[in-house]
Amino acid sequence: MSAIAGIYRFGHESVYAEEGERMMQTLQKYPADRVCTWCEGSIFLGCHAQHVTPESVHERLPFYDELRDLAITADAIIDNRSELFERLAVEQGQRQGITDSELILLAYDKWGVDAASYLIGDFAFVIWDAKKHRLYGARDMTGNRTLYTYQYDGGFAFSTVVAPLWVLSSLRKELHEPWLAEFLSIRAMQESVDIGTTAYKHINQLPPAHWFTMEEGKQLLRKYACLDEVEPLRFKTGGEYIEAFREVFSQAVTARLRTHRAVGAALSGGLDSGAVASFAAPALHLQHKPLHAYSYVPVQDFTDWTPPTLLANERSYIQSTARYVGNIHENYMDFEGKSPFSEIDIWLELMETPYKYFENSFWIRGFYEKAQEHNVGVLLTGARGNFTVSWGPAMDYYARQFRRLHWLQSLQGVWRYSKLTGNRMSHLLPVMLKKATSLEARWLRRGNRSPIPSLIHPEFAKRMNVEDIPVLSGTGWRKNADQTRKEKFSNLAIANKNGVMATKLSLRYGLWERDPTGDSRVIRFCLSVPFEQYVQNGRDRALIRKAMRDHLPDDVRLNQRVRGVQPADWLHRMLPCWDTFMGELQVMCHDLRATEYLNMDYIKTAIAKYRHPRPEQASDPNIRLFMHSLIVYRFLCGLN
Repeated sequence: MSAIAGIYRFGHESVYAEEGERMMQTLQKYPADRVCTWCEGSIFLGCHAQHVTPESVHERLPFYDELRDLAITADAIIDNRSELFERLAVEQGQRQGITDSELILLAYDKWGVDAASYLIGDFAFVIWDAKKHRLYGARDMTGNRTLYTYQYDGGFAFSTVVAPLWVLSSLRKELHEPWLAEFLSIRAMQESVDIGTTAYKHINQLPPAHWFTMEEGKQLLRKYACLDEVEPLRFKTGGEYIEAFREVFSQAVTARLRTHRAVGAALSGGLDSGAVASFAAPALHLQHKPLHAYSYVPVQDFTDWTPPTLLANERSYIQSTARYVGNIHENYMDFEGKSPFSEIDIWLELMETPYKYFENSFWIRGFYEKAQEHNVGVLLTGARGNFTVSWGPAMDYYARQFRRLHWLQSLQGVWRYSKLTGNRMSHLLPVMLKKATSLEARWLRRGNRSPIPSLIHPEFAKRMNVEDIPVLSGTGWRKNADQTRKEKFSNLAIANKNGVMATKLSLRYGLWERDPTGDSRVIRFCLSVPFEQYVQNGRDRALIRKAMRDHLPDDVRLNQRVRGVQPADWLHRMLPCWDTFMGELQVMCHDLRATEYLNMDYIKTAIAKYRHPRPEQASDPNIRLFMHSLIVYRFLCGLN
């Protein structure tokens, strides 16, 4: 794992090594095991390396291959090493010590610009091909590592993070208003539609699943993979799907245990993280290592206001998983004294951009801090599991059956689902019918929901032409669930958001976040499995529930009555500092720059209504708007 940086001067002009060294100096805030640079003619490459895999301990980056006249700097862990060894005809005796960066170079030497499509793992790398006088770089299929770029008269620069680019004399820190307009307009967690841009004018980012070449000032950008393009998988029996699932999932988990340091995991009481832990812990036991599990629990004085179907404190389910699986060292953390408000400046400095996932910010970072104390090299998550391994929306499936005129099977399935979940048929049936039809009869309606407030100033939205921007915030009643899931993987904005956060947290704490549920092989397998394997006899998420037999305890594996909600206590944590929070919002309302971008009329009206909020208002969109607006405001202040 590394932070990489580099400069390419056009027209065979020599690069100034001092400028490259200044870029590297900005990376000193991150821990490093080795810092090296390579400079020759028009190229400067740098690497701020953190050793995670056994091979990386002896890896020297940047690396120059004299035989092939290729140089590389890389931030990469390659997971399909065995497959590549065979494809590249690497001799058996050389395989154990070969580094991931050397594998990437061999792949480029064989396949050229198509090399990235043969690689599976988390990576961002740049190769200098001296023979072709070409710079080639790529980012992994699911966007787990980042690469920022800046092209200017006479040159091109890149870096894992934005900060090194600011030392370049031709670049000024300026807000990219179209990006901010999209950020403020999109009501979901995505940041922007145009993922090639950033919050800063003139700074771009390489999108996930893309490669680029730069030759004498001309850039070529190509997408090399589409994860949602899969052939349907057809087995004869359900057991074959289960065995195939276990095989591909085990492969993904095992590949992510490759570290000479300790292994950790974010563990909740649900299926996704539990499934990851259930495969990781036994494999680590064979290596005489424990799995360090990090779990969030609410502060002690929090009164759970959530409905019976939601669970704010998942400790009992987590303990059940840990006891059943074994070889798991549990860490339950409530992060008393911390809140989303106390984290804002830390996260803005960390992310270099505004962010939306404030509710979880304090405990996500807290997991990394604790894992760093345990010398963890890899932190496992199950972040993308909802749309891969544990997908299976029952009501959507039975609605599809109803549309296909399989009415009896549909109604029987809903009845079984009601028994397993404890929900009444009188509640579920209208939901299924509304999904199945375009009916808008009053008896199908659940009341008029309050519209989600808009954070963007109307005039700014009009000026940026984002009034009709797509809202990426859910499936909608009439949207096909299968298609919605595919869009989660074809929409690279989602992958980009996750990757940016994982990269920058990883660098700060010297460990690598890895998600087996987002492995490209797992994604493609899960998308290829027929819908009917995911919902059976009233069981949602049926495939993973069956596959986890003998891997997870039944109270976790078969639980359809409650699900965890993290963290339900975020607003409760902020109440002691609420007056300070509201005071800063009042200052924001009179800031000239903030009033240009934010919907201050709405914010001022809302402030008057929420002077004394209650913890159960944590999901109120107006209160969430306060936090989002303050995060943007502090970011704008930091630009000056």
